[in-house]
Parts: sequence; C-alpha cells; structure tokens
Amino acid sequence: MELEFNGDVIEWRGPAPFHYLVVPDDESDDISAVKQEFTYGWGVIPVTCTTGDTTWTTSLFPKDGRYLVPLKDAVRRDAGIEVGDRLSVRMRLGRD
Repeated sequence: MELEFNGDVIEWRGPAPFHYLVVPDDESDDISAVKQEFTYGWGVIPVTCTTGDTTWTTSLFPKDGRYLVPLKDAVRRDAGIEVGDRLSVRMRLGRD
C-alpha cells in the first residue's frame, strides 16, 4: 500500500527529544484498515518514506488515533527538516 500526504513535523520530549511526522486523519484511517497485514507487534508498522530526494525506512507508531513517522536525526539533517515544517511524503507500508 502506498500513500501520499502532507504532514507536520513535531517534537516530543521524553528522556531525549524525538521528532515525528504526523500522518493526517484520513491516511491514518486508511492505515488502520489494513494494519493487520503489516504490523509485526504492538501496532508498529514498517514503512519506507520519501520526501524530496531523501528516502528512509522506519516503523509507524500509533498515537491517539493517528500514526507518527519517526524522523531520524540523519534524515532530518539530510533533508533540512525542522520542527514545524510541513512535508510532502510518499510512504509505502511493509518491507521489501
């Protein structure tokens, strides 16, 4: 399954700051409808994401009825991503 959407970059402060891209409601609903096909436990779903020329693999986290895409520091640096940015993303669920 592939999705394209625009999402906001947020920061969550836990023991260390973490950065996420918020998957919008409609796309989160689409993912929820097929999550059992892709999850490998705890509701976590492997994905490959692309924004601009930057592609990375990670796993979606369910949070408050939506999904969050973790943004690794290396990904943020390579793509020049900052908290508050709105990104255009293409995302493929599952692993190759």
